[in-house]
Amino acid sequence: MSSEQASEVIIIGGGLAGLSAAIYLGRSRRETLLIHTNRSMAKWEADVQNYLGFPQRIDGEDLLVRGMQQVVRFDVAVIEDDIRSLHHDGDTFWLSGAGTVYRARRVLLATGLTHLPSEIPGVKECLGQSLFFCKDCDAVRVQGKKIVILGGNNEAADYALAMLLFTSTVMICTNGRTPRWDPDHAGWLEEYAVPIRHDRIRSVRHDQGQLTAFTFEQGDSVKVEGAFTTRGDVVHNDLAESAGAKLNADGQVIVNDCLQSTVPGLYAAGCMTPANCQMIIAAGQGAIAGQAINRDLFDDSLKRHALPRFEQGEQLKPISHLHL
Repeated sequence: MSSEQASEVIIIGGGLAGLSAAIYLGRSRRETLLIHTNRSMAKWEADVQNYLGFPQRIDGEDLLVRGMQQVVRFDVAVIEDDIRSLHHDGDTFWLSGAGTVYRARRVLLATGLTHLPSEIPGVKECLGQSLFFCKDCDAVRVQGKKIVILGGNNEAADYALAMLLFTSTVMICTNGRTPRWDPDHAGWLEEYAVPIRHDRIRSVRHDQGQLTAFTFEQGDSVKVEGAFTTRGDVVHNDLAESAGAKLNADGQVIVNDCLQSTVPGLYAAGCMTPANCQMIIAAGQGAIAGQAINRDLFDDSLKRHALPRFEQGEQLKPISHLHL
């Protein structure tokens, strides 16, 4: 038999967006429950170099641990559970976990997305070391090196062209797939003489996660010192969609400036929204959402005349004179 737990606000997701929102809501004295599955994609990043305040670097998992410590400090309840369903009845949201039903007046979804790793055998060991997903995060790491872009869409073409600002040696590998970029991108690739390999990659060589070479089905090998994969992302939008929130063509949750979805009282932040998927942006969005939810609840309390009231005699009394 399922138990039931009620909170003023429930946050689903323990990544940077969820943690940041929880800190703001906890500091606002909102009864907040953070539910997570301990699967934040930040754990994939062992060497985060672009998070403000860490001039040397920080491990993504360490950043999560620090954030969770901060969340707990402000009396936010934290539970590890896998939420399977979300629906709302008026201004009440109902969430079902593995063995518990949760109820809240406001919900923030911060479930993020998952980058699809390349299908090339043996390349997963290089994730975060010499194989990357985001040029905005990691292009600077591979400047001056021999770079391969894995993919055959407009994004792959954009990545190859953008990498010309960092290195003179860039190649696209479609890994046996027919390119799907549009005529404009095809023209730009030709204009800047970006080499393209269409045959499949048979094997990968690396030294403890540092790429050294790709071997193709034809038998030849090329030296590789870094690679970016553009296979795509899976946005974790099932809960948002089941609650009736509208999604864009990429499956991201449509939100307003306050990060509220098209369902009143349901908010979304981080990589599941159209914002650029960056840790520091996710944390910023979490802060915006946390403040917006607090204001939303405050305005609602005013309308319902439900703010806390002082008992007679508890108010501050005026000072009639000062003793110096």
